[in-house]
Amino acid sequence: MKTNNRGTGPSRRALVGTGTLTVAAGLGLPLIFGTRANAEELKPMLMFVQIADDLSVDKTAQTLRLIKVGQQTLYFADRPVRIAGHLRMADYLTEWTSKAGKDNFGNNPPNATLSGYEPGQSDNKLAVVVIRDPKIDGSDLVYTYKLIEGDIPARGGPTSLFIDWIGVGGGVGPGFHGVGVGFRGPGFR
Repeated sequence: MKTNNRGTGPSRRALVGTGTLTVAAGLGLPLIFGTRANAEELKPMLMFVQIADDLSVDKTAQTLRLIKVGQQTLYFADRPVRIAGHLRMADYLTEWTSKAGKDNFGNNPPNATLSGYEPGQSDNKLAVVVIRDPKIDGSDLVYTYKLIEGDIPARGGPTSLFIDWIGVGGGVGPGFHGVGVGFRGPGFR
């Protein structure tokens, strides 16, 4: 372990690295050690965002209705390969079918964080859910859901849905359409 500039203790980098390992181990996340990956081995993990004007929740039927959902689904990946863009709704819905490869959302439903502003409330409510079976109904998108953590908003308002990872080959991103490679990221299951 390196020492700091004064030689009296561990460097900031060593402390941050040790803290990261401790947090990862505590959460049960896999740790991978080894050499730096080359460009051919980089596999971006894409996350998605959908934005809607309003939300309707049927807790009995366990459905989320994104009312007047944007017809473009945003996607992005962070380092080491940064990708950002958007998909038309029809292309996003393909992610739920076998056309997107073996590790599609239909076979491995994603976790998502629902963020909604209820009317008259200054703070948004957050809920982590597993989403399934997306269906278009006019200008709305309806999912069935299973609550994992948090509180589903009781009433509607501006809403965003942050959808968990899928590896390339799920059909998204420049040069990745239909290649069938990649893997899903960790999440709550």
